[in-house]
Amino acid sequence: MSEKENDSGKPVLTFEGKEYLINDLSNDIKESIKGLQIAETQLKMHEDTLKLLSISRNTLANQLRDKLKNIE
Repeated sequence: MSEKENDSGKPVLTFEGKEYLINDLSNDIKESIKGLQIAETQLKMHEDTLKLLSISRNTLANQLRDKLKNIE
C-alpha cells in the first residue's frame, strides 16, 4: 500500500496493483486506510525495538564473555 499524488495533485492510493483516488473513497474505507497506516507504523517501531534489543543482548553477552574468560 502506498499513497502519492497523481498529475492533477489529487492523492492516490495504490493497493494490490490498483490505484484509487482517495477523495472518492468512502469515510469507512478512509478509516481502514488510516488503521492500516497506524498498524504499519507500529510494526516498524517494534521491529526497530527488536533490533536494538538484539544488539544490546549481544553486547551484554560479549561483556560477560570478556569478564568470565579470566576466571578458571
